[in-house]
Amino acid sequence: MTRLRDRGIAVTAVTKATLGSPEMVNAWLQAGVSGLGDSRIENIEALREGAISALTTLIRSPMLSQAERIVASADVSLNTELEVVRALSVAATKRDRNHGVVLMVELGDLREGIMPDLLIETVREVLGLPNITFKGIGTNLACRSGVSPDEANMATLSALADTIDATFGEIVEVVSGGNSANLSWALSGAEIGRINDLRLGEALLLGVEPLHREPLPDLHTDAITLVAEVIESKTKPSQPWGEIAQSAFGEVSPASNQGEIVQSILAIGRQDTDPDGLTPPPGITILGASSDHLVVDSTPYAAPLSVGSELSFQLNYSALLRAMTSPFISKVMSPLTTTLRAESGESSRA
Repeated sequence: MTRLRDRGIAVTAVTKATLGSPEMVNAWLQAGVSGLGDSRIENIEALREGAISALTTLIRSPMLSQAERIVASADVSLNTELEVVRALSVAATKRDRNHGVVLMVELGDLREGIMPDLLIETVREVLGLPNITFKGIGTNLACRSGVSPDEANMATLSALADTIDATFGEIVEVVSGGNSANLSWALSGAEIGRINDLRLGEALLLGVEPLHREPLPDLHTDAITLVAEVIESKTKPSQPWGEIAQSAFGEVSPASNQGEIVQSILAIGRQDTDPDGLTPPPGITILGASSDHLVVDSTPYAAPLSVGSELSFQLNYSALLRAMTSPFISKVMSPLTTTLRAESGESSRA
């Protein structure tokens, strides 16, 4: 936070992977984030119910059908469609409150965004809507197509902010440059121009930047752990037999014969997490997964895996996001770490 603050960039902490956890949110607020962002209005509503009063931003383009709820709970939303902003205006007028709008600009990643040549006219229409406060502009990169934030596209965003101010007066308060993928650029010493906000989730949670998944200096990459229990451990052949067709998830088992192995099964599966995003401890190899089972080769592991024992895994963002939303994963948070435990899910937090 300090390094970005020294460069004039505020941090909006993205809470979606924690389902708006008050424990995590309060830790981030104490660390100095300027506001909270989430893609689901349900999580922002949960923050409000948890007495979190910080500035909240809906970071996914609002659903037209949720305009009333968005105005009721979110202070700001990221928008691309005038029809939606008009609905937010109507809802805000009914509630006699103002709602902030940041217009997202398409800069090449081809997810959400207004084409740059249409931005000025869009701003003009937004400025004419009652109970809508134009806050600024933003962009999103490296999510759908992997387009990297760099000096060129960040300079384009800054220039668009300058053009808006030159056209309408100094009205651009926020220039949100993107997400955790922007950190390499933001901390490189490059000219930041008008960029004064980043929306960070993966970097805060996992301590890595998303472009190459390299660890970030001074951040922990093991603060979140997924724990699963062993429900079977037996010596079995490594190669299936019989006529081979597709598995339950459309895969075909690769032809590999390693002889007999110690195969262990853990009580977690694709319904709970992304198996491809899990990093097992040394000596454990993930062989495959079904809805409710994670199958591993534990032959070289330091100690035999007995039924009832547990294994801990590190997670990438995909695995974390899915695990946090599973009702079958309990979340245990301490001041320094978070443990996701595959069990009944009856106790969601401790």
